[in-house]
Amino acid sequence: MILIVAISWTAIDSLFYIFRLTEQPLPSKYALFQKHTTQTILLREANVFFLSMVMAYFLIFFMKNFFRRSSLWLNIFLKSLILIVAALIINFFIHFSYSTLIAKHAASYALTSFYRNTFETPWLIQKIPEWIILFVLTQLIIEINEKYSPGVFVDIMLGKYVQPKDEKRIIMFIDLKDSTAIAERLGHKEYFKFIRDFIYYISTGLMEYGGRIYQYVGDEIVVSWPYSRRNARKCVYALIEARKSLNKNLNVFTNNYGVTPEFKAGIHAGEVTIGEIGIIKKDIVMSGDTMNTTARIRTACNELNQKFIVSKDFLDLISLKNWQAESLGPIELKGKNSSLELFALKI
Repeated sequence: MILIVAISWTAIDSLFYIFRLTEQPLPSKYALFQKHTTQTILLREANVFFLSMVMAYFLIFFMKNFFRRSSLWLNIFLKSLILIVAALIINFFIHFSYSTLIAKHAASYALTSFYRNTFETPWLIQKIPEWIILFVLTQLIIEINEKYSPGVFVDIMLGKYVQPKDEKRIIMFIDLKDSTAIAERLGHKEYFKFIRDFIYYISTGLMEYGGRIYQYVGDEIVVSWPYSRRNARKCVYALIEARKSLNKNLNVFTNNYGVTPEFKAGIHAGEVTIGEIGIIKKDIVMSGDTMNTTARIRTACNELNQKFIVSKDFLDLISLKNWQAESLGPIELKGKNSSLELFALKI
């Protein structure tokens, strides 16, 4: 996502820059690049690309966490203000470093020329509307992408699942442990806040390893990966990362709720039917025996007093070099005609 944002911003900046050259071919005497050559344009865009990567990182990671409790409009407004200030600072950095290191001007001249080019010419007036449009659109696209889970919105746009398809997927169901007792202790409103924080920290860990959030159902998270040995390992790494993310932020739960959350997970692999459903609120839905079986495996965590349980189908797909799995034997799962061999994952 950071790379996509940086490339997009650089491409848009190039278009605006070329457009301004056609409208105003003669720069002010304080402008950074007095001669618009291929080299100066490439130097400019290289700086824009690198610093856009930095800005995109803070937008997607740091500011996302900082403003996540704000409403969408306030979130976008505050982030846009910060990004405009950051863009101005970045332009100062580009101007100052180029003037002192390449053009060999004195630092005092670099400061003066930046001030005059910024505040005594139309440059800033031209740039601010461009920045506002760019930053607001970027945030809206990120919000839409996250609304459908990364990758799902693209599939909807391309119509990939207008006609249902059978695909093999790795499915993981994650559920909060002792949710009923926690809900009774906290009350409805505090429990809702508790669940919101729990889902946030778990989800960041899952997405770190390419997990596609399928849906949230109360305190339950359903996540999937395309079927492959590599993604099976990613699934386990994502589970570990989710636990790390939760443990790093235990102080949030102990300070705000007086409760430390734990979770259990069931993992299975197999064929699912995927298709687009809905008119007003379109979504991509997965169904089939694999989904039902994974839900039963998650439920078995309580019955067998285990944290993480996987099916033999999943275990056959992954090479457990770094982890151990203990066989729980053939288990009768509710709604299944035959027993299924399950394993407790030791991570």
